[in-house]
Amino acid sequence: MSLTPAPPEPTAAVPLDRRWLEAHIPHQGRMCLLDAVLGWDTTRIRCRVTSHRRADNPLRGRGRLGALAGIEYAGQAMAAHGALMAGLLGTPVRTGYLASVRHLKLAVTRLDDLEGDLEVCAERVAGDTGTALYGFVLRCATRELLSGRAGIVFGVLDPADGEERS
Repeated sequence: MSLTPAPPEPTAAVPLDRRWLEAHIPHQGRMCLLDAVLGWDTTRIRCRVTSHRRADNPLRGRGRLGALAGIEYAGQAMAAHGALMAGLLGTPVRTGYLASVRHLKLAVTRLDDLEGDLEVCAERVAGDTGTALYGFVLRCATRELLSGRAGIVFGVLDPADGEERS
């Protein structure tokens, strides 16, 4: 999948490191898989990942990290983009839920055997107040590892009480 290259420099003036990520996305501790936001604008985000090499990566199973874990990396990048946009627009951050993945292309079967850092890029291609559609690509250097599109929904109602979960 060919996404427009993400901007080389972040729109924000301060580095967006792991501390920022843990404060702005729902994932904490070892489950926060991203290391830094490298660049972003109103439609795109680019993040660095090194957690694929960690033996304690929570997505590992049977001693390996399968390539499908890249979908979670992309989802966390989308969550970071949503938090950045909420801050830019002065609106509350809304929790999004992964509703679908389409056009998934895998070029590898696992991620833990890659020595270099990974880069995850996501681009919001459509959306409204209740949904967002992102294209995403996970790379190691110039090698594309996986790509696809993800549908995100916001304002999911809890069937127990009819209240919006966020």
